[in-house]
Formats: sequence, C-alpha cells, structure tokens
Amino acid sequence: MELIGIVAGFCTTASFVPQVVHTWRTKSVADISLRMYLMLCLGVALWIVYGILIGSLSVLLANLATFVLAASVLGMKLRYGRLSRKRDKRGP
Repeated sequence: MELIGIVAGFCTTASFVPQVVHTWRTKSVADISLRMYLMLCLGVALWIVYGILIGSLSVLLANLATFVLAASVLGMKLRYGRLSRKRDKRGP
C-alpha cells in the first residue's frame, strides 16, 4: 500500500514541474491565479503536518516536494507580477 502512495505522490508532484519550468523560462505570470497558489500552499502545508502526525513517509515526502514546487510558482507570481506592474506603469 505504501508503494501506491509513493507512486501517486510522485505523479501528482511531478505534474507541477512543467509549470515551474515554463514560468521560470518565460517569467510570464499573468494567467497564474495568486489565490489558487496561496490556497494550494496552505493545503499542502497542512498535508505535511498530517503526514508527520500519522507517520506516513509517502504523504510527508510527496507533500514536501509539492510544497517546494508550488511555493516556487507562488514566489515567481509575486516577484514577476510585481515587476510586470512596474513596467506597465512606466510604459514602453
């Protein structure tokens, strides 16, 4: 059963990698929802706590990796979104 959890965790965590890479390369964050990533990071943080409390390595590791990736997108949204707004105010 733990193997199923590890494989499921890997698949769901790996699904964030294309978004992280795309955002990093393009620095385009206009279509990324800030609220969604705030809620996602909060939810994943709670999964990390839950994984610790129940002693589940698969829950803990998958959600730690997911948190790092989701927080990366959130950080880029905040950083690049702010830079984009500054450019828009100054004009071309």
